[in-house]
Amino acid sequence: MTMRSNSGGEAHPASVNPGLFRRFLDGLYLAGGILAGIFLIVILLLMMALSLGRPLGINIPAGDEFAAWSMAAMSFLGLAYTFKSGDMIRVGLIVDKFEGRKKQVIEVVALLIGLGFITFFAWHATSFTYYSWLLNDRATGVVPVPLWIPQLSYCGGLILLGIAFLDELIHVLMGGLPRYEKPKPKTAEEVIEQAIQSAV
Repeated sequence: MTMRSNSGGEAHPASVNPGLFRRFLDGLYLAGGILAGIFLIVILLLMMALSLGRPLGINIPAGDEFAAWSMAAMSFLGLAYTFKSGDMIRVGLIVDKFEGRKKQVIEVVALLIGLGFITFFAWHATSFTYYSWLLNDRATGVVPVPLWIPQLSYCGGLILLGIAFLDELIHVLMGGLPRYEKPKPKTAEEVIEQAIQSAV
């Protein structure tokens, strides 16, 4: 950590570089998205192995359970990246009717409500995972996996989404435009392009 000297000659820690912190947060969201993509590939491989293995008499122990856990991990770990990329489904019937200061206030209220709900769910998900670890709770299937391991993706994804909401709330409060909202299309080509991207 770099040190700066004030007029009295005393050194104190330099303030955090905002650009570095921004890159750290964006990297955190990207990591969640990459992990979600990896679990999507795991689901594909498991489903292919289960489908091809049954006719051949090859059994994958707890294959269905691992596929279900991977699906949950993919869903929750990808939430923050999806939100920050502007790809999360967003109903703007009310918000889009306003502009300027009024729209900013509505966005702040919406972010506060969303952050409240996510914090509530993240807190209870983390408590649930902690007690699973504390009680050594295990899966009842063929492979007795400690349940706190797959539950980590559940609480971790919610915590990451909460950080993303807080990040956006601070950004909008400081007067910035919401980064989770894609710019409105101005030409027919942009309308078609956004429709194609939404369908992918």
